[in-house]
Amino acid sequence: MFGMIKNSLFGGTEVTEYKLLSSETKEGINYEVRRYDSARYASVCTEGRSFDQAASESVRKLLMYTGGSNDRGVGMGMTAPVAITVFTKDDGAMSRRFVIGLRIPSSYQDNPPTPTDGSVKIEDRPGMTVYALQFGGFAGEYEFRIEASRLTRILGETAPYQRKRYFCCSYDPPIKPYGRRNEVWFIQEEP
Repeated sequence: MFGMIKNSLFGGTEVTEYKLLSSETKEGINYEVRRYDSARYASVCTEGRSFDQAASESVRKLLMYTGGSNDRGVGMGMTAPVAITVFTKDDGAMSRRFVIGLRIPSSYQDNPPTPTDGSVKIEDRPGMTVYALQFGGFAGEYEFRIEASRLTRILGETAPYQRKRYFCCSYDPPIKPYGRRNEVWFIQEEP
């Protein structure tokens, strides 16, 4: 537990790098098109809980893993963002299935420690191009749903993105009171 707290409060945070493909403004709303490389993530899959419950419980497990709850007992440092994969129903509403992921720090990408918690899995995620909409404040299910609706509206019906899932991303620890960064990412369909 101490490793998790030390890691999240006092460790440096490695922000996932990307290539900015374009910056767009539509209806007064700014969004970006970005390319992310493939990477290994620690993830927790959860079903049947609300977004906020799933995020809280799963992020704690991921912070424990990066803080030293792994087969090497090593605190790896923090990465950002925490990316929550939201799966949608046919009507576009959130289902109660989520995958909460944290990119494994660069120095451990080739050989990540094995989690001691069986619910934390290591997965290889492919590279992807996303439409990213940034917003501030404290964000939970309600705020992410509002921003996802805004991004859906400004991209319109013909934009080539996946409609069955998207990402809700948070960059800051819960104790940060201001200047918070959150994003919604829609995955662009590959040609």
